[in-house]
Amino acid sequence: MEKGKINVSVDNIFPLIKKFLYSDQEIFLRELISNATDATLKLKHLSSIGEAKVEYGSPIIEVKVDKEKKTLRIIDQGIGMSEEEIKKYINEVAFSGAEEFLDKYKDKAKDSGIIGHFGLGFYSAFMVAGKVEIFTKSYTDAPAVHWSCDGSPEFSLEPHDKADRGTEIVLHISEDATTYLEESTIQRLLNKYNKFMPIPIKFGTRTETLEKPEGAKEDDPAPTQEVDAIINNTNPAWTKAPADLQKEDYKNFYRELYPMQFDEPLFHIHLNVDYPFNLTGILFFPKLSNDLSMQKDRIQLYQNQVFVTDNVEGIVPEFLTMLKGVIDSPDIPLNVSRSYLQSDTSVKKITSYITRKVADKLQSLFKEDRKDFESKWNDIKVVIEYGMLTEDKFYEKAQKFALYPTTDEEFVTYEELEARIKDLHTNKDGKTVILYASNKDQQHGYIEQAKQKGYTVLLLDSPIAPHLIQKLEAELKDVQFARVDADAVENLIKKEESKVSKLDETQRTELKTLVEETVKPLGYSVQAEDLNSDSLPFMLTEPEFMRRMKDMQQTGSGGIMGMGSMPDMYNLVVNTNHPLIGEILESKTEKKRKRLVQQGVDLARLSKGILKGKELADFIARSVEMIK
Repeated sequence: MEKGKINVSVDNIFPLIKKFLYSDQEIFLRELISNATDATLKLKHLSSIGEAKVEYGSPIIEVKVDKEKKTLRIIDQGIGMSEEEIKKYINEVAFSGAEEFLDKYKDKAKDSGIIGHFGLGFYSAFMVAGKVEIFTKSYTDAPAVHWSCDGSPEFSLEPHDKADRGTEIVLHISEDATTYLEESTIQRLLNKYNKFMPIPIKFGTRTETLEKPEGAKEDDPAPTQEVDAIINNTNPAWTKAPADLQKEDYKNFYRELYPMQFDEPLFHIHLNVDYPFNLTGILFFPKLSNDLSMQKDRIQLYQNQVFVTDNVEGIVPEFLTMLKGVIDSPDIPLNVSRSYLQSDTSVKKITSYITRKVADKLQSLFKEDRKDFESKWNDIKVVIEYGMLTEDKFYEKAQKFALYPTTDEEFVTYEELEARIKDLHTNKDGKTVILYASNKDQQHGYIEQAKQKGYTVLLLDSPIAPHLIQKLEAELKDVQFARVDADAVENLIKKEESKVSKLDETQRTELKTLVEETVKPLGYSVQAEDLNSDSLPFMLTEPEFMRRMKDMQQTGSGGIMGMGSMPDMYNLVVNTNHPLIGEILESKTEKKRKRLVQQGVDLARLSKGILKGKELADFIARSVEMIK
C-alpha cells in the first residue's frame, strides 16, 4: 500500500478561487456525473479513432443510494484510470484530465463533448461526504486500483480486484448531509442537472407493463417486469439540426422542458452557430402577461448538455429573459460570476448573436404572415417593446416589424402610421403629435372625441409603454406623443377652423369664477375653451409630462424612484360652446347653477375613475334628485 499527500497545484488553484469556487452544495452530483460522462465520451472517441482496442458497447452511468450504509455511488463504464492517472488527475487538485485530453486530441476531439475544464469537480464530493473512495480500472487493462481519502490531504492508494472497465465513486455521506441519502432528493437533482446528459443515466428501476399472453382472459392482469429507470433524454431537440425536426417535435420538447405548462408556445427560434463561438439552443415565445416579475428565469443554460443555471442574465439580453427554452454553449464555464460574464468577450458575442437571431426571426415571421403576426402581437409585445427600449441594435431592426395597435384594433408599422397622420396630427410647433390611450375603457370618452375629429389613437397599454414613448421621442425627429386625455387635444393639434365662442367676455368671466369656486377644494386649474359643441361640457386632463413621470415612477423607472409619490395634477377644461354651459348661465337661481356645475365636474371625475367614497354617494343621490 502506498501512502502520500495530495499535491495542490498552486498555479492552477488561484484562477479557480477567483472565478469558479462552488457556492451551491447540491452541484456535487452534477460534477461527479459530468466526470463519469467525460470518461465515457473519451472512451467513445478513442474507440472511434482506433486507439482503444475495446468494445464500446452501450455504456450507462448508474447512481445508487444505500441509506443503511449511508453511501451514494456513481458508477460508469468509461475509460477508467490507472494508478499513474489517479496520482496525476486526483492527487493533484486542479489538474484537468479533460483539458489534457482535448489538448492531446485537439484536431480530432472537437465534437467529442468533453465537459470538464479545471479538475476541481471531483473534490466537490467532499462538500457532502466525510470520506470518498474510488474503485477504477483503465481501458488499457492496467491493474485496478482503490483510492480513499477522508477529506484531509492524506490519501491511500492500493491495488484492487475490480474486473470491469470503468470507475465507481463511493461517497460516505456526512451526518449533516443525510438529505442526499433520500431517493427523492437524488431524483430531483438528476432531473434538474442531468435531464439531457448525452450518456444514459440509470437510477433505480421502473415497472413496465407487458402485453397479455395469447389466450389470456379479459380480466386477467397484464404481466409486468422491472426494467432500468433511465432518467435522461440523451438526444434532446436542440442537439439536432433544424432540418431534422418537425413542428410537433418542438412542441413535444417544450412540454418536456415545462411539463406543468399547459399553454402552447407561440413560436420558436432554433439557435445553431459554430463560429466564432459554439452555441446551440431553442428559444420559445410564450404568451406573456403584463407582470414582468413573473416572466423571468425560464431559460435554462447548459454546457454540453449539463444544466448550469436558469438565471441567464448577462448571457441572454435582458429583454429576452422573459422567453423560455434552452441555450447550450461550451464557451460558457460551468461556474460563473456576474462580473465575469459582463467582461467576457465570448459572452458578449453570444449576447449580440442571440439579439440578432431573434430580430431576424421576428422580421421573417412578420413578412411571411403578417395577419398571424398581428394576432400574436398582444402576447409578445412586452418582449419586443422592452428590447426596443434597452437594446439599440434590436431597436434598429425592430423598426421593420414593430406594430402599433390602434383603438380600432388595427395594427400599423411606424412608417404606415406616419403616412396616415403626418398632415392631420401637427401642433403649433410643427411637430407630429401621436395620440395614444393607455386604457381603452377608462379613456373611452376622450378616444371617441378624438376619433370624431378624424384623429388616429394608438393603444399603448403595456407596462413598458411610458418608457418606450420617451425612447421614441428621443429617436424620432419632430415627434411628440400625447395621451388622449392629457391636456386638451385641441391645444395640441392645429384647429381646422377657428371656433367662435358663444359667450361674451362677461359671461366667460362669470362662468370661470363659478367653476373655480366649485373646484377650489380639489385644487384643479380651470380652462375655458371654445371647443366643438359635440365635445363634453367638462373634461379633466392631465399635463402630459407630469402624468408620464407618474406612470414611469409606478413602473420603477431609474432616476424617478425615491423621489416620493408624485402628486396628481388635473386641469378642468370647460367647453364654452356646449349647450349645458349656456343652460348653467341662464339658470335663475344660484343653487341650480352650482348644482349643474358640480354635476358636470363630478361626471368628468367619474370618467377618470377618481370619484369615490362619499363624493360618489353624493353624486348618485344628486343624480336621482335631478331625474325626479
